[in-house]
Amino acid sequence: MNLPEMIKRIGATLAVIIFLFLCWSLAYWLTSQFYNKVNINPHEFISQLINSFLGFFIFGCCISIMTKIPWVKSRQNKFLYPMIQAMKMIAEGNFNIDLSFYGNQFRKKKNDHPYYQIINSISDMAEKLGEMEEMRQEFISNVSHEIQSPLTSISGFAHTLKDEDLSPEERKHYLQIIEMESIRLSKLSENLLKLTSLESGHVPLEQKRYRLDHQLRRIILANEPQWTEKEIHMDISLENVTVTADEDMMDQVWTNLIHNSIKFTQKRGTIKVEAFESNEDRLIVKIRDTGIGMENETMIHIFERFYKADRSRNRNVGGNGLGLSIVKKIIDLHKGQIQVQSEFGKGTKITVTLR
Repeated sequence: MNLPEMIKRIGATLAVIIFLFLCWSLAYWLTSQFYNKVNINPHEFISQLINSFLGFFIFGCCISIMTKIPWVKSRQNKFLYPMIQAMKMIAEGNFNIDLSFYGNQFRKKKNDHPYYQIINSISDMAEKLGEMEEMRQEFISNVSHEIQSPLTSISGFAHTLKDEDLSPEERKHYLQIIEMESIRLSKLSENLLKLTSLESGHVPLEQKRYRLDHQLRRIILANEPQWTEKEIHMDISLENVTVTADEDMMDQVWTNLIHNSIKFTQKRGTIKVEAFESNEDRLIVKIRDTGIGMENETMIHIFERFYKADRSRNRNVGGNGLGLSIVKKIIDLHKGQIQVQSEFGKGTKITVTLR
């Protein structure tokens, strides 16, 4: 703090002390006059107590009157107006606020100014609410896009089925497409509900001890038709490891990860699944594939809702971009970690670490 600022603060403190002294002096004079009028002589402690309360009361009244003075009131309103307007804008959903007015007011004493923390908090709140609003708008846009696509197909093929000249084979083909798109809509709805539930943070974990290697083997076998059809070589190396976790939730994790590896691995590729206990008493699951891999830009976003590496949203590989978001949330709930390493054209390695 520089010398002029220190002198200013000392002067303000002395002014308040002098003003209080004057108020207490006035209170003492008023009580003395009152005691002489009614001819009473209270105890010294009672007298001092009454004088103190009356002095503070007079001080408060004077301050209140001073704030009503037009010059003081206009100066106060001028200072508070940008802050009040900013709060109104936030309440109306406009988070693009500008409180730069206070930059000139604070000058070099930003951190020492009593309003600085309030203004800082308002700016931070507006920024965070703005980010949340952008996420909400993006979420609505993505949901609308994902819902619109199957609805358009269902509507179009349902209209086509009204044509009485269709052959039984064509009719069957169109009905299969409608059924497939309906399943896709149902899956989207199910994943949205699951993700919303996980993000609320109120999902109870029904944790129990079970064999992790048995779980992984069961899920790999459940996906056998998919990897057999593509003639993928499954290299399985599972140690006898036991984990404490919510088995149903972890089923979704391994199902999503293994399904993704199968989906993005070319015909006659290889997928390796390992499970073992590390030296630090942590359980490690690694899933490696020789699939198409990912670029660095894609890897940054893979856990975001609705993100798809296929920017054209091609449906040849299916999916709605929610699977890995759900995986990340479930692993976070279990206090675990998930890491992704990938090289475009050479494959992907996913490592899940559980306590």
